[in-house]
Amino acid sequence: MTQVHDQIRDRGIVRQHLARLAQRPQKTQGNANGESQTLLKAKARELFRERNAVLLAHFYTAPELQELADETGGCVADSLEMARFGARHDADTVVVCGVRFMGETAKILSPEKTVLMPDLEATCSLDLGCPVDEFSAFCDDHPDHTVVVYANTSAAVKARSDWVVTSGCALEIIEELAARDEKIIWAPDRFLGSYIQKQTGADMLLWDSACIVHEEFKAQGILDLKKVYPEAAVLVHPESPDAVVELADIVGSTSQLIKASASLNNPQFIVATDRGIFYKMQQAAGVEKLLLEAPTAGQGATCRSCASCPWMALNSLQGVIDALENGSGVVEVPEDIRVQAAKPLQRMLDFTA
Repeated sequence: MTQVHDQIRDRGIVRQHLARLAQRPQKTQGNANGESQTLLKAKARELFRERNAVLLAHFYTAPELQELADETGGCVADSLEMARFGARHDADTVVVCGVRFMGETAKILSPEKTVLMPDLEATCSLDLGCPVDEFSAFCDDHPDHTVVVYANTSAAVKARSDWVVTSGCALEIIEELAARDEKIIWAPDRFLGSYIQKQTGADMLLWDSACIVHEEFKAQGILDLKKVYPEAAVLVHPESPDAVVELADIVGSTSQLIKASASLNNPQFIVATDRGIFYKMQQAAGVEKLLLEAPTAGQGATCRSCASCPWMALNSLQGVIDALENGSGVVEVPEDIRVQAAKPLQRMLDFTA
């Protein structure tokens, strides 16, 4: 297993992007109280009907967005099911509440539809950390390797790949490739790649990037929390560091973790992923179960857990309304890239059908 890429520069790019976002004027979120949310949701429902539009909301978005998707016949899901749902739905317009690669995926699979996002600045540290020029050059240096990229990448990076995977299907697909004795380039998340490599024994070259949320979870913090809640089950997303994954009772994608919370009898769950998942996880687990954020902060820190993606937080009810009213946030993918990126995406969808 080899790791490639300059992670120090990667972190610099992410910091610069977040600093620029901090300087932007803040949109009115409409989340100050229940009454304002009710009015915004009513307006959004009206626009969905008028525009023949459907809402796809990721598990990490705000509860009011997930609720709106449920109420309007949309989809609340992980990135794999969002891709499936958007492709098969008959809406003319798809509104994606998530991050940019999810909007691009919807456009790649449904080029005839208008795809909108509340904020096109909503990206992902994994996407930022895998520039297509550098990645393509690395792939060119290893022409005997099958190129597998995580869904959290740009359309251009997907177009350079042989396979696209999500955390829900990555293990199964890599197992299949390893059984064929294929050597694999994996990008971009090194922690997910390391987990898969250990599980499968596959010959993998790992790109060296990470999710800025998951990489902050601390094994010692989880051990300390287990002392307080000894009966708690530890649910971990595999983008987390190896030491955190080793403590897990369940390792899985967002959908897999939610299913686990519904099936396990533990009275508490320590959850190592973005706190946005709690909206659907509480519904699945039941109101009597206690959901606890896995710690990310060190001893004495003012924030014991900061498990929230700053880019997911850019999605808002007002942003949904603005996109539908004004046609803002249009997701575009150049046709040559779209055609190439559709091939590995469709390969994944066929494999998981």
